[in-house]
Amino acid sequence: MTELFGFSTLHFAVLGVLVFLAGVVDSLAGGGGIITLPAYAALGLPLPLVLGTNKCSSTIGTVVSVLRYFGTLKLSLRALAPMALAALVGSAIGAGAAMLLDPGFIRWALLLMLPFVMYSVLVKHHFGLSDLSGGFTRKELGRRSVAVAFPIGAYDGFFGPGTGTFLAFGLSRFCRYDLLQATGYAKALNLASNAAALAAFLYAGRVHIPLGAAMGVMSVAGSHLGLRRGTAAIRPAIAFISGLLLLKTAYDLFGGRF
Repeated sequence: MTELFGFSTLHFAVLGVLVFLAGVVDSLAGGGGIITLPAYAALGLPLPLVLGTNKCSSTIGTVVSVLRYFGTLKLSLRALAPMALAALVGSAIGAGAAMLLDPGFIRWALLLMLPFVMYSVLVKHHFGLSDLSGGFTRKELGRRSVAVAFPIGAYDGFFGPGTGTFLAFGLSRFCRYDLLQATGYAKALNLASNAAALAAFLYAGRVHIPLGAAMGVMSVAGSHLGLRRGTAAIRPAIAFISGLLLLKTAYDLFGGRF
């Protein structure tokens, strides 16, 4: 059977489809790694290369998403700067804490928090439909965005799954951006952390560069749905990713006991 980048054509095609779907989900709400990480591992990529190769493809897709969000929505770099700094500082602190503490307790917190996220976006039909951020002064909005970005950045450094989803939800809930704007800012914050992680993986030689680049094209192809469908698609996407993360968290905690 013909091979591409060390994979059979069938496995390569299946991986491409899954990365494409993850690109769709990522452009809408983040969390595509819940799909792609198991896919890379299950289809035979050596485990030391999984995280780095996934970062490569997702970073390529995220660059395109961020450019499209900023070009279409006219997001403010001035508003982004303080939350980006807060997220990066939080991520560094979280990564340091991860070296000292057992992250297992985070899973219990997720079991309590994720149902609330799903309830908010599915039951409260007005959630994230309108941009009400103008009701805050610039200083108050800056404080609120930092208060969202810092702890979620720390979570990203400490544990990670679903960070983009939590950022979009938090910025919409507490800063009152509509979900489309909140997702645009969340993607920019994720891009910064992804790029930093990718640089580290490249330096360590833990990226399958040809495969990551090829899957990056699939991620870009999948990313186009977000802005075309808008908030109507983002709301169920956030609920979907939250549900997947809830199931994965429950399995990690209880799966081995039954």
